[in-house]
Amino acid sequence: MFVGHNPFLVALSVVIAILGGYTGFGLAARVRDTGSAGRRLLLAGAAFFLAVGVWTMHFVGMLAAPIPLDATYLILPTIISFLICALVMGVSLFFVSLDEPSNLRIVASALLLGLGIVSMHYVGIHGLAGAFHLEHQHTMMLAAAVIAVGTAYGGLRIFLARHDGMRLALSAAAFGIAVSGMHYTAMYEMRFLPGPPLRTANGLAASPEVLAVIVSLLCFIIIFGFLLFLVPEPQSRALMSASAHETDTDAFDTTQMSRSDRNGFGSARAQTPLPTGMAPVTRLPVEGADGTHFVEVGRIRSIRANSHYTLIHDGSRERMCPWAISHAEAHLDPATFMRVHRSHIVSIRYVSLIRKEGDSAVVELDGEVPHLVPVSRVRIAELRARLGLIRRSV
Repeated sequence: MFVGHNPFLVALSVVIAILGGYTGFGLAARVRDTGSAGRRLLLAGAAFFLAVGVWTMHFVGMLAAPIPLDATYLILPTIISFLICALVMGVSLFFVSLDEPSNLRIVASALLLGLGIVSMHYVGIHGLAGAFHLEHQHTMMLAAAVIAVGTAYGGLRIFLARHDGMRLALSAAAFGIAVSGMHYTAMYEMRFLPGPPLRTANGLAASPEVLAVIVSLLCFIIIFGFLLFLVPEPQSRALMSASAHETDTDAFDTTQMSRSDRNGFGSARAQTPLPTGMAPVTRLPVEGADGTHFVEVGRIRSIRANSHYTLIHDGSRERMCPWAISHAEAHLDPATFMRVHRSHIVSIRYVSLIRKEGDSAVVELDGEVPHLVPVSRVRIAELRARLGLIRRSV
């Protein structure tokens, strides 16, 4: 069976799977840096592009196969196969996006996703109708299921690792090749045998030509999403917008600063000391799927307010902390940490870059995944002084 496949369509199916994986996992990797409303949209977008990529790859592979000329595709099983794919993609990504997933939850999600992909394949295959019947080799069916589950586990690990750039491209390539490998392993074990059909096209059915038109449209959607995802995010504008929406607290700070502070040449505003007798904390709590963990303050790059809790960035990703930002500021060592924005605290030791953005500024904090943090206008002079860029007045 496999030797009769159209090599150009086989190559196209692999490319479609790679592009769908790149776009889907790229969107999913941004979920943890987004608020609740944006998180739902990103999860939905990630699940959609992954499902469309896998489903479209499957049917491009079907068009590449030497299927009998009288074969038609039943509409209902074909739609159900896509719904299965979209459902398991969305549920699996949702499960691993909640807090810090345990290994058990990742394995369970991978099992659900892998079996869902296999189910999508065989539901789609058995949507074929014609004067033939299908025969399967159970050993190869099991091999296809193992490949699908392994692919799903690797894909979810990609999501959790938050790869970007070249690493995301390599991971998407591995994902697309693995998904395609599952499909063609399953196709290799399948035989079309002449004889009375197991099903007839009593319901709505589509010819291979109609399916080709639908698949072509989906290919354009995947390519469009991929190209749109490649457009760089306007980080500077987003950070400037965040700084521009300062509360009245920062306005009050401005009135309390001396004229020389506002001009950026005087002494920086004094750090608020810890309450008498209180030592700075050495660890901050973060929530995980299996309970509350603790992060050493020496690893913390920044703390970002998010509603009534905060998100702690440890240099590789953000994790949820149950403390409010004011509570965290009150218990951290002011010699190491500084509130640079009403919604952001940074660790001075990890600042690797500072630059002006309009009337405000941004700093970059180094780590495995460097990230930018906005600095409000009234905190620039103090931060520059603490970085040694402005001489403090005696």
